[in-house]
This record gives sequence, C-alpha cells and structure tokens, in this order.
Amino acid sequence: MSDLSSLSYLIVDDVSSVRVFLRQTLVHMEVTEIYEASCGADALDAFKKHIPDVVFLDIELPDSDGQEILKQIRSIKSNAFVVMVSAHSTVDIVKYSLSHGAAGFIVKPFSPKKITTILKKFQG
Repeated sequence: MSDLSSLSYLIVDDVSSVRVFLRQTLVHMEVTEIYEASCGADALDAFKKHIPDVVFLDIELPDSDGQEILKQIRSIKSNAFVVMVSAHSTVDIVKYSLSHGAAGFIVKPFSPKKITTILKKFQG
C-alpha cells in the first residue's frame, strides 16, 4: 500500500462524520497528506492550493452540486482522480459522474475495503 500512502488526498463532504471516517481509513493506510472541505467553495480553494492526487467528492453539498465541482476540478487538472461519494445513487447519477470524468463512485455507507478497492484503480 506504500504507493497509495505517498499520495495526497482531498475529502469533500458536508457531513463531518463521513470526513472523519475517510480520514481514519486513509491514516490507517499510512497516508499523511490529507485535506478536507465541507462545501464546494472550500473544495475548489483546497484543490487549487494543493492539487491533490485523489479527491473524494460528495455529490450533495450545501452550496453547490458535486457534479459541477467535478467539472471544475477536471478543468483545472484534466486527469484528476475523483471518486464521487453519495448516499443516493441511481444509474443515471453514476453514469453522469463517470461520463464527466469521475474515476469511480462509492455509495454511503461504505467500508474501508471499498475505499481500498477503488483506490487500487489509481495504481492500475
């Protein structure tokens, strides 16, 4: 897991317990560079400032739509590895996310194993 531990991560979710869970999972994987944001505006600021390798991005944010943030992130870094996160997944939402550049999609609640599985796509 050493390759994944050397990457930088941005966690974007308005629910603090989700951010904490993701942070703990990443820390358990020996990740040290983790940034967080609870809204779209802060997410874009953090992305521009740190240009993280991996972004976990909630679809439903209080000030914006995660799908729109995905587009903006991809306009800043076209090969950004963005994993969409949502409690509400429909086939249309997943298809839309993937067609607009998301590298993956995980549904809340999720497990550390699911996070690890999706991150392995980054390595491949």
